[in-house]
Amino acid sequence: MKVLVVGTGAREHAIADGLKDDVELYCYMSKVNPGMSKIAEFKQGDEGEVEKVAEYAVEKGIDIAFIGPEAPLGKGIVDELEKNGIKCVGPTQSAARIETDKSFMRKLFEDYEIEGSLIYKVFDNSEDVSAFLDEFDQDVVVKPVGLTGGKGVKIVGDHLKDNEEAKEYSCEVIDNVMGGFAQVIIEERLIGEEFTIQAFCDGENLAPMPAAQDHPHAFEGDVGAITGGMGSYSDVGGLLPFLTQEDYDKAVEIMQATIEAIAKEAEPYKGILYGQFMLTANGPKLIEYNARFGDPEAMNVLPLLKTPLIDVCQAIVDGTLDKVEFEDKASVCKYIVPDGYPETQYAGELIEVDEQAIEEMGAKVFYAAVSAEDDGIHLSGSRALGIVASGDSIEEAEKIAEKACGFVKGNVYHRRDVGTTELVNKRVEHMKEILN
Repeated sequence: MKVLVVGTGAREHAIADGLKDDVELYCYMSKVNPGMSKIAEFKQGDEGEVEKVAEYAVEKGIDIAFIGPEAPLGKGIVDELEKNGIKCVGPTQSAARIETDKSFMRKLFEDYEIEGSLIYKVFDNSEDVSAFLDEFDQDVVVKPVGLTGGKGVKIVGDHLKDNEEAKEYSCEVIDNVMGGFAQVIIEERLIGEEFTIQAFCDGENLAPMPAAQDHPHAFEGDVGAITGGMGSYSDVGGLLPFLTQEDYDKAVEIMQATIEAIAKEAEPYKGILYGQFMLTANGPKLIEYNARFGDPEAMNVLPLLKTPLIDVCQAIVDGTLDKVEFEDKASVCKYIVPDGYPETQYAGELIEVDEQAIEEMGAKVFYAAVSAEDDGIHLSGSRALGIVASGDSIEEAEKIAEKACGFVKGNVYHRRDVGTTELVNKRVEHMKEILN
C-alpha cells in the first residue's frame, strides 16, 4: 500500500508517524520536515499547487492520499487527486466549505435546524456592522469568513476592548478581504470552557476520538495573542475533567447531524471533522469546524490509536468505517516556539533537539514549522515542534512532557502551565461556577 501524506507540520508528522510501519510512505511538503524526511520518500513543493501534487501522486503510484492542512482542501486538492484515480482521506472542495466558508457552516445549522448553534450575522459592509453592534447588548466575537491560519478571530473582552473596537476590526476584515472574502461574521461571545472532538468520517458514519482541550493564548496564564495553539491535553476515558459523557455524546450528535447535512447540501464528507465546542450552561455549542485534524490536538490522539491508522484510512475511502479504538490514557502536548512568538526575532536560528533523550523518557517529538538543512534544524517565525507524552493521568503525562521540553535548546519558549494540575483545576472550577 502506497500512502501520500500532504503537508509540512507537526500534524502531518503525527499522521506520517502513525502510518510508517504499515505502508510505503511518501510525503509532499513545502519545507523539509526533519521528522517526516527520516521516515518517508518525499518531494519538496507547494502543497497548494494541487495539479503538481497530483502529478507526483500519479508518478509514484499512490493508493491513498491523506491531506493534512486546510489550504489545499480549499483549493480542491481532493477533487484533483480523485480525478486522477487516487482515493483521499480528506473532503472535496465543496464539502470542505464547512471550514473554508464560515457563513456556509452557520447557514447549514440554520437550514437543517442543527442544535448547538449561536446568534450570528454575516456582513459585507461596515455600515451594517455598526448598526447591528449599536443594537446588540452583548460582547461579540469577530471572525473573517475565510481561512486566516487560526489567527483572524478577535474577541471583545480579550483582544478587543469593546464593541466599538469590534466595529473597527470588522471594517479592517472587510476592506482588506481578509481570508479571501470581503465579509465578516459577528457572533455572540459564549461563556464556558472550550473543548475539541475530532472524528473520522466516511461520508455517513462517524468514529469520534478522545476529547482534547487546546491552549490558544501565547503566554502562561491564558494571556497574549491567540495563536495556532500552544499545547493541549486529553484525559483517561476520552472525556475531560469538566466534560461529562452526556456533554460529549451531545457534541457527537451535532457532528453527526452536520455530516448528514453536508451530504445533502454538497457532497459526502470523507476525512477528519474537527468540532470546536464551547461547553456552556446550556450544553455544548459549536464554535467552528475544521475540515482536518487540529494542530496540536492531532498529537494528543494519534499516538493513542490502537486500530492501525491505515485500516482507518481504508475504511474511510471504502465507506465501511466502524468503531476505532484508542488506548485508555491521558496525553499532554506542549509546543516549543521561538522566543517572543508570535512576534519573534529568532526566525532562521538553529536549535538543538535531543530526540534520543526525549524518546527515552517516553515522550515523542513532532516537528512543525522548522526546516532541516545541512547544518541542522532552523526555526521559522512560527511554532517549532510539539513534545507529547502519555500516562495514566494528565498529571503523569504533563510531568514527562515538561521534562522532555528541557532537551530542546535555543532561543525558544513553551507554556509550562499546559496540562498542569493547577490550570486543569482552574478549568474545572470555572465550569462549576457557570453551571451553578
